[in-house]
Amino acid sequence: MASEQPESSGAAASTAPAVPSSIPPPSHVSANTTVVVDPVPDEYGDSADSAYDSEVASYTTSLASSATDFKFNHGRRYHAYKEGAYCYPNDDKENDRLDMVHEMLKLAMQGKLYYAPVRAPQRILDLGTGTGIWAMDIADEFPNAEVMGNDLSPIQPRWIPPNLSFEVDDVEAPWTFSRKFDFIHCRGLGNAVRDWPRLLRQAYEFTAPGGAVEFVDYDVRWVTPDDSLEEGSPIHTLINTFIKLHRDAGQEPCPGLFLEGWFKDAGFKDVRVTKMPMPIGTWAADKKMKEIGAWNFAQVIENLEGFFYAMFSAKLGYSKEEIDVLCARGRAQLKDPKVHCMWHLYIVHGTKPEEASDEET
Repeated sequence: MASEQPESSGAAASTAPAVPSSIPPPSHVSANTTVVVDPVPDEYGDSADSAYDSEVASYTTSLASSATDFKFNHGRRYHAYKEGAYCYPNDDKENDRLDMVHEMLKLAMQGKLYYAPVRAPQRILDLGTGTGIWAMDIADEFPNAEVMGNDLSPIQPRWIPPNLSFEVDDVEAPWTFSRKFDFIHCRGLGNAVRDWPRLLRQAYEFTAPGGAVEFVDYDVRWVTPDDSLEEGSPIHTLINTFIKLHRDAGQEPCPGLFLEGWFKDAGFKDVRVTKMPMPIGTWAADKKMKEIGAWNFAQVIENLEGFFYAMFSAKLGYSKEEIDVLCARGRAQLKDPKVHCMWHLYIVHGTKPEEASDEET
């Protein structure tokens, strides 16, 4: 591939590629939205307020403890809070990969942390902050802004900029922030979100009028410019099975394709889409694409098993050894210089109209 530059375009829906058909169907669980009130015990008496505070503190302590009571599967560590909501590990190896992805995306985005029209924000929210590296960078860029990052895993460092805080939270739970944000950022939550339109609606609601929201995510279908990735080959089968399993589980693995529509449906204006190729390997002729490909190859090749352990064992019943064999075959194919693979990155941002009212949100 020669010098292929990022393109701004609409994100049209696309049909998923063919996948193996021997995948178990998802199980659907209906939610019970009725909540029964737990009456205040008689023994609380006149000290009900303080007793209630103690009870809340007990639950908070329990939550903090449960959030760090990590789970392990096939030798990899996973989040404990809302166990199973996110299929990738949260151990040191995965955290190193996430930091590598951060540098790769900064390279792809010409050193920028965002494309949205952000002007002197006072409050910034980073959804699914991961290791917190983007949040730390943005806190340094805007030292007068209050920056918050949330994630299912409390894996962020302790030494952070003074204007930054982290909290354990589920981005799909109802948001309860007391104030709105001037800039909301979200990156790489494909395979983690079940209701993307609702997430965008919540982002719109909690964006201050005139504020901006930016989501950065992928279309992880692996494609090739020269038919060098054969259908049914090891890595082709791995990726397409992965996509099928996540869609069956109600988690869209290729949200980049649909972000533009979700933004517009939520009410955002001036929605802009940037789509760019992300080679896997150094096969591209363009110097920058070659460098991006080197980063992408490294983050994929070093953690191939981490992408598949949780989902393949839970949904297909595969053992660690079986997954290791599949990944070894896929890794060998990726190391073949005649195989030219890539996926696409989508950067989508929009603004909330200045005239937006509280009633509208």
